[in-house]
Amino acid sequence: MGTGVADVTLRDVARASGCSVATVSRVLAGTRPVGAETARRVREAAERLGYRPNHAARALRSRATGTVGLVLPQITNPFYPALVRELTHALHAEGRAVLLADCDDDPVAEAEYIDDLLSRRVDALLVIPADERRSRDAVAAAAARVPLVLMDRGCGPGIADSVAVDNSAGMALVLDHLAATGRRRVCFLGADGTASAAAERRAAYAAGSGALDAAAPGRIALGDFSVEWGRAAVDLVWDARPDALVCANDLIAVGALQRLQQLGADVPGDVAVTGFDDIPMAALSAPGITTVRQPVAELAAEATQLLNRRLASPGSEGPQRAIRLAPELVVRESSAPGAGERGLEGASTAVAVS
Repeated sequence: MGTGVADVTLRDVARASGCSVATVSRVLAGTRPVGAETARRVREAAERLGYRPNHAARALRSRATGTVGLVLPQITNPFYPALVRELTHALHAEGRAVLLADCDDDPVAEAEYIDDLLSRRVDALLVIPADERRSRDAVAAAAARVPLVLMDRGCGPGIADSVAVDNSAGMALVLDHLAATGRRRVCFLGADGTASAAAERRAAYAAGSGALDAAAPGRIALGDFSVEWGRAAVDLVWDARPDALVCANDLIAVGALQRLQQLGADVPGDVAVTGFDDIPMAALSAPGITTVRQPVAELAAEATQLLNRRLASPGSEGPQRAIRLAPELVVRESSAPGAGERGLEGASTAVAVS
């Protein structure tokens, strides 16, 4: 007769997996990195035997809860659910659960959620800050208490480990593509404020758009990362007679495309439209939207590795790491008739910067 679930111990799992009790404990607790093959054997043995850890008892013994807090700026942006999904999978593979908080782009609410998660004794935090400057104090204070990794956006240097796409490289891919297809009267529809992704994309556009006559008056409109703003922004730049609209994210691009269609403009014959992020909506639009694809699975994997590194050495004050991932341009019909989906840039790679 098989062992009852209630009777299964770490020693049973160790015997079945051929590993030591200490190794089994590390795998199931997620306290230290363990080789992928070893972790697979341990988890398969635990599943086969029906082992279920007692998280409450483990937390009392180790003072670790096996939980990671994740603070987002805006869950209604379709980019973030995709990232949450990958993060949840990556952290679950390490034996950790995720507690999620959505601050609705409000740094004050963000600080409150961070305090709440810390009061629940999360082992670590992942934060996508709402604002580069206004989020800094709360994020820095939290980073002094638990391992913390910034994702997608930053809070300035010296705060915490971080991982994000290379926004400047992504914008360069867009501008090079538009120049190669003969576009010269380019306008930028972006987001105002000091969220670092918005600021980096604005700055990269300004730095790389000189050859496209994009500095002319009325060629830049700034609002927020929303479909509604994309629709409104088209009217603000329409007098400049653009032949291309570079949008700071896909939601803006979707709104711009809707408004252009209302105006009777042919896309891409009269006006090309590009976005950033490659949310599902970009491929489903008609025409499909050319965009910069963020490597979401790699963002999650790199963030998880950064957390593991800090959790494996509690109290360590080693050098902070800033990882930037290479983006990929996905060309669709909104900028090249009949192009279909094809990447113009190589596979994403991580580049660590001290």
